Amino acid sequence: MTTMTAEAVKTEDKRLFYVADEHEHGEGGSTLLGFWLYLMSDCLVFAVLFATYGVLGGSYAAGPSPRDLFDLPLVAVNTSMLLFSSITYGFAVLEMQKNRANRMLLWLFVTMLFGGAFLGIELSEFAHMIHEGATPQRSAFLSSFFTLVGTHGLHVTFGIIWMITLVIQVWKFGLSEANKRRLLCLSMFWHFLDVVWIGVFTFVYLMGVLR
Repeated sequence: MTTMTAEAVKTEDKRLFYVADEHEHGEGGSTLLGFWLYLMSDCLVFAVLFATYGVLGGSYAAGPSPRDLFDLPLVAVNTSMLLFSSITYGFAVLEMQKNRANRMLLWLFVTMLFGGAFLGIELSEFAHMIHEGATPQRSAFLSSFFTLVGTHGLHVTFGIIWMITLVIQVWKFGLSEANKRRLLCLSMFWHFLDVVWIGVFTFVYLMGVLR
């Protein structure tokens, strides 16, 4: 009887020890940390592309230069589309924090419209350049230009697809904690693309025309 009691006490002590040893992990903390690490890796990708353009951006191979190709007013309008989309996504996050799903979805639709307009203008610019014979194979300048700007455009495309997916998720399951976390991750991604595009507009378009 004494032996059984001692074993029961030991078992109880072990159970208490393991309970005391546990510590809480913030829900979704690993997701946000992982997404920050992804953004940092994306920063490295764009840093390499910017550096490549910095080296090759002046190699025209007797072909067209930025001054011959770039329509700066049109690029400025395109830049405003992306900047406005960042503002409207900010409004969507504010509505999300107030648990107003319908208003949040409305702002997300507006954001997608601005993002779609940005992609449409960019694709029309690419089509015009290719029609004029300014293809990626024409010179090192055009190769690096299409790679940098095209990579950013692909990111915007994936961002819009992600946004559509989240709209469906919120419409079906509401503003759950998981969906809020996903919307915040997309917010960081979308604003990151804005920052990258400001660099593209300044370094590629503006400085290219002013050379």
